[in-house]
Formats: sequence, C-alpha cells, structure tokens
Amino acid sequence: MLTRPAQVLDEAHQAEDGIEWRPHPSGPGHTVVGKVLIAKNVVSPQLGNRRDLLVYLPPSYDSGERRYPVLYMHDGQNLFDNYTSYVGEWHVDATLEALAEEGIEAIVVGIPNAGTERLREYSPFPDPEHGEGKGEAYLAFIVETIKPRIDQDFRTLPAREHTYVMGSSLGGLISLYALFRHPEVFGAAGVVSPAFWFGNRGIFDYVEGFARVPGRVYMDVGFKEVTLSEVSSRRYLADVRRMHRLLQHKGLRPGPDYRYVEDRQGKHNESDWARRLPDALRFLLGRMDPSI
Repeated sequence: MLTRPAQVLDEAHQAEDGIEWRPHPSGPGHTVVGKVLIAKNVVSPQLGNRRDLLVYLPPSYDSGERRYPVLYMHDGQNLFDNYTSYVGEWHVDATLEALAEEGIEAIVVGIPNAGTERLREYSPFPDPEHGEGKGEAYLAFIVETIKPRIDQDFRTLPAREHTYVMGSSLGGLISLYALFRHPEVFGAAGVVSPAFWFGNRGIFDYVEGFARVPGRVYMDVGFKEVTLSEVSSRRYLADVRRMHRLLQHKGLRPGPDYRYVEDRQGKHNESDWARRLPDALRFLLGRMDPSI
C-alpha cells in the first residue's frame, strides 16, 4: 500500500528523509518534454555520496490509477535535457511521448552519474588503470535505496518482469551485469554500445559462469564506435559480437526475448543512441499489457 500520494506533479513533495520531488526546470535552454520531476541531492548510503534523481511520468499518469513498468537508466543528466547533458541528450522524454501514441508507456528513472567516479561506479570489476570497481555498491544503491523509494512514491509495477535497466558504454556494461547479479529485481536489460573491454573484459568470465541468461536483453553496437579508450572500432565490435555469441550459447535467440542490432553508421555518441532508442524501447516495453 502506498503511504504517501502517488501523483507528484505540480507541487513540491517532501518526505521525512528530505527527498522532495519538484518539476524539472524549464524555460530558455531547457529541452524537457512532458512531465519530468527532480529530487535534489539524494543520499547514497552505499556509495557515501549524493546526486539528483530524475523521474519521467507517462502522458496518461494523471488520468487514472493505472500502474506502470519502470525503466532505470544510467547517465541520467543526458536523458531528458540538453541543458544538463554532456554532449547531447537521448531525448528519452520526447521518444516516450511519441511511443505513447502506440500504447507504449513507462516510468523512467534517470540516475545521473557521479562525474569522476563514473568509471568506477559503472564497473563491478577491477581495472588496471582505474582500480577497484564500485559497481556492486552502485547497484545496491539502485536496488536498496532508489527502487523502494520509486515504488513508494509512484504507481509502479514493482515485479521483476516490469522492471528494466538500461545504459550505454559503461552504462551498458553495468546494465548487463545488473541483469545477472540481481535477477530478482530486473527482468530485462538494454545494453547499448557496451564497453565490455573495461575491467580486463571481466564481464565475459562472469556471464560464462551462468547456465542461462535470467531475463530479456536488447543489445546493440555501431560499426564506428570510437571512444576515449585505446580500443579500436574493430575491436569494440569484436567484443560485442563475442558477447552476442555467448548470450546465444546461454540460450538467448533473436526473438521476443532477445534483440541484437548492428548499426553500420553507428558512432559512440548520444545522438546515435537517441536514433536507436525508439526501437530499443519498443522491444523492452512493447509487451506491456495496456489493461493494467
């Protein structure tokens, strides 16, 4: 049972722990579309730091008591607003506003990265250059702190089959890891241009240790992936193809539970991820029941 109002739209909403949901800033320079809320300086006990949280609510949220699936996305400052983005936004809000016309709606939780700590938080594996990863603590932050709050404050479908995680580059790495590490929480992962090379490619041995893939997967890669690392586009593509083969070996086959995309023009940037986003969300969210 909800212990506080689930519709948090036009007025500030503050809980006893200080978390307050307010409308996302708008006006000159901002590009937010639809209903996006922000909670400032949310504490992570697991990581010992703070960050804002963003929540996109679907167009029909105000019109009834319907509950919605939830998509948790990394690099939250790049999802909804060009003003806060690093080098451009994903247009997640505009994309879902359009997909609502197809009957596809979801709540999206944007979790901004922690700046200089991003590389460590998005990797559960030690890296020769960056040291021990904080991926376990970061996922604990999502599972133990963020998700319970989202399920409490909004009308969600909290079960794993309606809970998804998605990100790009290292966000893709931690998303695939999250699916295996917390199958009781996440039922599907969006793995976009994943940086599988990070942490001495430890993700391959990790996945190899499982008998099967515990959920649905969308994964893609561009032919022109160029990152700040020393990994060439050819090696980047080879790593993702290697994971594609491994996931198939673990039982995933292209179809309702797995979609794999190679984008011949795809580069390692937000504009290309935004271009591929509608089809990715159709796959991840398209099986939702509009009668719920």
